Amino acid sequence: MDIDIDFANRDEILKTVKHRIATLDTKAKHNTGVYVTEIPHDPLTLKATIDYKEAEDRGYFKLDFLNVSLYKHVRDLTHLSELQERKPLWELLGHKEFTDGLFHIAGHHELCQKLQPKSVIELAAVLAIIRPGKRYLADKTWPEIHAEVWKKPEDGSYYFKKSHAVSYAVAVIVHMNLLVEILANE
Repeated sequence: MDIDIDFANRDEILKTVKHRIATLDTKAKHNTGVYVTEIPHDPLTLKATIDYKEAEDRGYFKLDFLNVSLYKHVRDLTHLSELQERKPLWELLGHKEFTDGLFHIAGHHELCQKLQPKSVIELAAVLAIIRPGKRYLADKTWPEIHAEVWKKPEDGSYYFKKSHAVSYAVAVIVHMNLLVEILANE
């Protein structure tokens, strides 16, 4: 288990936090994972000497520091809260030019147009349906989707847990509202 934390620029926070770089089973650097506690590591590269799966088995806790560029346009915490709370213009998800510019939704215009999400939970479900483990729900009704979308796939295929999907849905809403704000100010 790990925690994902989004930053406008992860390098800025990494300059201020003592950390060790997570590694993959190939011993290559993990793209986003770091440890902010001591872990066996190479003192020259600061890379963990055990891969992140073994580290988790040993009780180490990895954090994924993610670059999410949409936050570069958020002025401060108050602005972020306003963008999260503002009801988005859901009908914009029916326009390919708009959806193709959105965080995590780009390239999925047809699904957005078909399902027409109108809430955070419905948008989270759309994000889940994009993943292979839930793709079969794309042609279902909302009641059918809600009954299945958060169940773990029996075949082990990749899927979004509800908490992950809801978090990303809120980020998409922030992005939608931010784009509308930027366009209104042009």
